[in-house]
Amino acid sequence: MRLGLAFTKFGHMKNFYVTTPIYYVNDAPHIGHSYTTVLADILTRFHKIIGYQTFFLTGTDEHGQKVQRAAAKREVSPQEHVDEYYHRFEDLWKKMDIENDFFIRTTMPEHKAYVQECLQKLWDKGEIYSKEYEGWYSVGEERFFGEDELDENKCDPISHRPVEWLKEKNYFFKMGSYQQKLIDYLESHKDWIVPDYRWNEIRGFLRQPLNDLCISRPKARLSWGIPLPFDEDYVTYVWFDALLNYVSASTAFHKTYKDGTPIWPATYHLIGKDILTTHSVYWPTMLMALDIPLPKHILAHGWWLVNGGDKMSKSAGNVVNPMDYMEKYGVDAFRYFLASAMVVGQDANFTHDGFVRRINSDLANDLGNVLNRVHRLVLNNFEGKLPAIAAPLDDAANEVITIAKRVITNVMEWVPQVKLSQVIDEIMTLVRSVNRYLEVKAPWKLAKDPALKDELATVLFVSAEAVRLSLCLLWPVIPTKAQEGLAMLGSKFTDQNDLVWGILKGGEVFGEGKPLFPRIDEEVKKPEPQQKPKQNKPLTAADVPAAMDMRVAQIKEVADHPDATSLYVLKIDAGEGELRTICSGLKNSYKAEELQDKKILLFANLKPSALRGIMSQGMLFAGDLDAEAHTCKLVSVPDDAKPGDRALFKGVAPSEPRELKVKDFEKIALSVKGGAVFCDALALEVNGKPVTCDVADGNGVH
Repeated sequence: MRLGLAFTKFGHMKNFYVTTPIYYVNDAPHIGHSYTTVLADILTRFHKIIGYQTFFLTGTDEHGQKVQRAAAKREVSPQEHVDEYYHRFEDLWKKMDIENDFFIRTTMPEHKAYVQECLQKLWDKGEIYSKEYEGWYSVGEERFFGEDELDENKCDPISHRPVEWLKEKNYFFKMGSYQQKLIDYLESHKDWIVPDYRWNEIRGFLRQPLNDLCISRPKARLSWGIPLPFDEDYVTYVWFDALLNYVSASTAFHKTYKDGTPIWPATYHLIGKDILTTHSVYWPTMLMALDIPLPKHILAHGWWLVNGGDKMSKSAGNVVNPMDYMEKYGVDAFRYFLASAMVVGQDANFTHDGFVRRINSDLANDLGNVLNRVHRLVLNNFEGKLPAIAAPLDDAANEVITIAKRVITNVMEWVPQVKLSQVIDEIMTLVRSVNRYLEVKAPWKLAKDPALKDELATVLFVSAEAVRLSLCLLWPVIPTKAQEGLAMLGSKFTDQNDLVWGILKGGEVFGEGKPLFPRIDEEVKKPEPQQKPKQNKPLTAADVPAAMDMRVAQIKEVADHPDATSLYVLKIDAGEGELRTICSGLKNSYKAEELQDKKILLFANLKPSALRGIMSQGMLFAGDLDAEAHTCKLVSVPDDAKPGDRALFKGVAPSEPRELKVKDFEKIALSVKGGAVFCDALALEVNGKPVTCDVADGNGVH
């Protein structure tokens, strides 16, 4: 998976403007909001310390029907409502040590005037027209949906809330006329949307005709919005209003970099993957029509999941409140967990036990332990002053220095590529190398022999300098604790000039010592052992066909495995809203774009297993194509099959569900006969139609 810009040297781009989505003012801030904002803050700090001019924007989205209804329910005006509620986000960002340069609110007069200026420009250019429109309207999503978009309960497909039929005159932006221009832009800017599988998703979306966008609501139905400048009886659709904030924040508010250069366009616009279409289709077509440059990159990150794969939601009551964690465990610990536990672009699972384990392992044991060791040894043996190097560097010391220089190089290279979790892992390798160095050299033993004082001095100097550099590199992630740790070493972090080996010289007076990250002394639950089912008899070859749970599934996301060149990491829809992660060795056979949205056959009750660190929840079926080239062909399911539809062997009734292992499957053989998949004489079918595979007859299916 390729993320971001492939810079070889810093200095090619001296300006860095990052934006988060503006958060809906009625929402209670949760871990998803926190992650996006922390990601933006850390990226800004990293770019700042390597010499960039930076600008960081966040804010709140404050118009629309849901705000109007919430205010009416509270018996206050919409303005009073948003004036009270936006503070929840602003206060949280201050608490989380977020250093945004500007917090925009869409109710600010400057933004409202800018939106009206843009609307008038589009009206004058003939890019907006009015017409009578009727359709299914969702109050929750504040938009119309086509009949074919509704779910089986006649609810909208996003929030699954009831829709209502509306017929009214409205104004439309000619979004459809920019479809080909957007396609051309995508084709010529393959890294515009990252990760690359999100680019594939939008490119696939644009294969269907792009409708025009309704950009108004009649005041008779909704008064809380920005009035259209050419028709005072209408207000602006909230998404059209909100999407312009990223430009208005720099243009209407006259913001510039310190040297006076314009801030727009954004370098990275960060969003969650659930709002990809609005930000990668609606927004860029609007900007094209307004002759405004597009942001350089849109980065769509994944979701925080719970219970092994469930999306957090208020209705399910499983939303993580960041305030609870920061108050109990500290702001920097929470920032560290968010940044280190999610590979940018992929989903990540949040568990309390996982949080405790990571903080205790990385921060309390590794970082805190090595800092306290060095601090205590210098205080006890050199009166609190760091000794200079007094003995030749041996192989163990040179290994630490080599690792330190490699880490600096990799951090500098990976930051603009937004490999944030990898950057943190790399910095922690330096921390762990110092712990290994101390174990090898055992300075507590050297301290007992006056003849070894020079060697002790050298060991402590090398260790202190490596810890200093580690803390400087971690400053964007744990800014307060990094400076506290540096103060213990008689040092501080100032700017990029500190990101080199050899800043400490000896003679630095160490500060007061205290545990930087106290160990969290909680009993970490071990996974509850699943109740063993009644002792199942070992499966015979005759039992396996009935015991296999094979389902139609659809590939929703395709990403490179971060640690295996031959594997893809697939997110698949296994039916009834069940999302699974599958690691699959299809790289020799399929390009990523060929797999996007493809229907496949899933072996659903195969025991999950970890493949290079990622848990794979099942396997896919494919026929052998070329054994020497290690290529295969995925089996095909009937065209009308839907995710979740069961595949059965003809004439075989499914047995009671049970988890199978690979060795169970190996008791039978699947092969292709006449283009169809068989187990001996048993044809595999979905809804009475054959499962097929386009390989030579007699070839196996695995």
